[in-house]
Amino acid sequence: MSEKVLDEWEIALQQKKIELQKCQQEHHVNSCLKCDKLLSCEVRDSYVKAVYDSMNKGTGGGFEF
Repeated sequence: MSEKVLDEWEIALQQKKIELQKCQQEHHVNSCLKCDKLLSCEVRDSYVKAVYDSMNKGTGGGFEF
């Protein structure tokens, strides 16, 4: 049985996911969409950036809407 080796972007994503889940627990929500701080949340913003970085492995441009 082989284990997947995580690259630096996947490791960063896992760390940001843990931070996000901890924040959700502290605010007693199971989704950021239920939080009053949704649009100004640095924890969520850093998680979204980590997701994007893990998808493009750091080779893409910014992540703007």
